Amino acid sequence: MTDLFITVDIGGTNTRVGLCQGVELIDGSIRRYRNADHAGVEPILRDFLSHTPGRAAAICIDMAGPVHDGVGSLTNLDWTIDCAALRLAFDVPVVELLNDMQAQGHAVPYFDARSFKTLLPGRPVGDTSQRLVINVGTGLNAVPVLACGGRTLVPAAEAGHMSLQARSPEELRLVEWIAERHPSPGVEDILSGRGLERLYGFVIHDEGLGDPLDAAAIMDLFNKGDAQAERAVRLFVRYLGRYAGDLALATLPYGGIYLVGGVAGHLGPHLLRMGFAEALADKGRFGPFVTQFPVHLVTDDYAALCGCAGHLAEVLGTN
Repeated sequence: MTDLFITVDIGGTNTRVGLCQGVELIDGSIRRYRNADHAGVEPILRDFLSHTPGRAAAICIDMAGPVHDGVGSLTNLDWTIDCAALRLAFDVPVVELLNDMQAQGHAVPYFDARSFKTLLPGRPVGDTSQRLVINVGTGLNAVPVLACGGRTLVPAAEAGHMSLQARSPEELRLVEWIAERHPSPGVEDILSGRGLERLYGFVIHDEGLGDPLDAAAIMDLFNKGDAQAERAVRLFVRYLGRYAGDLALATLPYGGIYLVGGVAGHLGPHLLRMGFAEALADKGRFGPFVTQFPVHLVTDDYAALCGCAGHLAEVLGTN
């Protein structure tokens, strides 16, 4: 019988726990917990196990925050996750801890056609061992995904904090405006949920008309054809395409570029119309080279849980 795995995805507000049989998430097994109602992940796991028949062979947890030697601290919660302590508490032989971006990366090899929508087909070659995952959500980050000797390697990264650059007079005004409010601005300052709000704030400042709005209101105006909201979205998409192109040159993702995260999901239907492909390929003589990499929008809301299961299957040699 295929091993049963418990997979845990700790978000900023909620934690989702699922039961997987091998790399497959068991339908109906997912339970959601409000983080504010719990002192840590241990009581969440105890409740989940009280509703779960059988005994799991392993647990894998992903979390938003740095992970080192099996210990991690969340960036927005006073929780510390310690694999050794959890192994003792639950008498489970294998407990693994991943950064949330690493979990998304580990999911990629196990995607099927229902997991993503292809935005740009590229010109795939035979070698798909290198991929790139870009998360655009509350924050921004990206990781390479490498296949090596039957294992998936996802090195940790903090790629959202690369310096914000300008390539036009408009962009120079933008960078100066952001720098007045956020010293040493990084790409994450505009490519994130709050980033869209900052871009809209720059637009109304630049045009001398309008009031600040939250991201939901900006997208509502955008969907109604508002010119200022469209300008903000175009700036967002231009920078996202350029960022993806830069990272593609650094990582050579012949297996594809995968966009994940809530903001990417909301903007996904508009990326091509707003100039993503043109920005991605705006690399001078290397433009044609960059366009060979396929670009996919991940639509599987449970990708991180499946990534945790995929990682466990590889660790235990059952994939």
